[in-house]
Amino acid sequence: MTSKSPLALLPLLLFLVLFVGSGLWYQSQGVDFAFYQISAPVAILPAIALAVLLSKGQFEQRIETFIQGVGDNTIITMILIYLLAGAFASVAKSVGGVDATVNFGLSVVPPSLLLPGLFVITAFVATSMGTSMGTIAAIAPIAIGVSEAADLSLLLTVGTVIGGAMFGDNLSIISDTTIAATRTQGCDMRDKFRMNFKIALPAALITLVWLFLQSSHAQITDIKEYELLRVLPYVAVLGLAVAGVNVILVLFSGIVLAGLIGLTMQSDYSVVSWSSDIYTGYTGMQEILILSLLIGGLSALMKSQGGLDWLVSRIERIGRTLGAKSDSTRAGELSISAAVALTNLCTANNTISILINGSVAKDIAARYQVDPRRSASLLDIFSCVVQGVLPYGAQILLASSLAKVSPLALVGYVQYSWLLAVAALLSIFIKWPKSTK
Repeated sequence: MTSKSPLALLPLLLFLVLFVGSGLWYQSQGVDFAFYQISAPVAILPAIALAVLLSKGQFEQRIETFIQGVGDNTIITMILIYLLAGAFASVAKSVGGVDATVNFGLSVVPPSLLLPGLFVITAFVATSMGTSMGTIAAIAPIAIGVSEAADLSLLLTVGTVIGGAMFGDNLSIISDTTIAATRTQGCDMRDKFRMNFKIALPAALITLVWLFLQSSHAQITDIKEYELLRVLPYVAVLGLAVAGVNVILVLFSGIVLAGLIGLTMQSDYSVVSWSSDIYTGYTGMQEILILSLLIGGLSALMKSQGGLDWLVSRIERIGRTLGAKSDSTRAGELSISAAVALTNLCTANNTISILINGSVAKDIAARYQVDPRRSASLLDIFSCVVQGVLPYGAQILLASSLAKVSPLALVGYVQYSWLLAVAALLSIFIKWPKSTK
């Protein structure tokens, strides 16, 4: 039996120091997107070297342990889904799906519902695309223009877009956070979606009410023409996913449908263009793909040396402190939530946080009788909550850059993320929703 050893976690600490330390340094130099100047897949290399050095046994055995972690079935499946998700998002955007979806939504939204409508549109696009960054990049420029024309607060309007994007990032079945959370916890995406939605819905409804009160005097102008058929790939993917179709088949169907729409509706779109867009989607997933592989290997090395067992025991103590000692399930859920939230503060990346805590959360869930659907949901929720309000996170940095406002000023206007945190904590303490088979 492997003994618990905090020393085995030094590689993870080194990774965080390099990744976060470089970000803080570049931030002090006034560099844009400071925490993304040195990519995580590069920052993790010294950590892997240290993990190999600290491991026991022959060198060949250490490398074999690392490779087994890299080739884990969960990691490989996750990567395949990443590739297909990236390809679908790229093809659908290229054939005009994003613009059509946004303008269709704006055309049916009454002026008095401008901000709530903007939240719903952003949430739908993010849920369909599976990326908060892509959604913010697509909708924030439109939202900025609308805020000027309708005399709405720029910070509130942009904060609404971030909130809607994080709603979709949290719930989308093709989001990398959902993929990571469900694969590491061993549950079905559809079941996680249902569990997650019951927690997110109250936060979203309260957000909509608040936004309605803030936009009663607004007006909508300058809506561009659109073709409703171009929205079909997103609707099809969302519908198939909720129906429980295998996610790989869902994504493949979305790629085919989006490509056929481009071939039949755009004279300049060819099979070569389609192929190029698919490959562009692949390359867009390069960083998270490489990082997933390397984290899988690093986790295997740390686990073989008892590092994860030690971490689980310490997080369990936190859970007992926060929750009732007689209530093991609540303590386990609080432990999982605290672990991923704290990691996200350090890494400024919700997917990385889930990947780092995936095996730890699974161990805690097994020990404290936490339903895998519940642990996957909490991992995703608390990583997205923190990511949505981090002033040095990619989402707020991108939005603040487009709107030319301070990232710190935006933090207080992402109401949905704050309300989601409250809803998730309440769900833990009141034990709702109940896990049903």
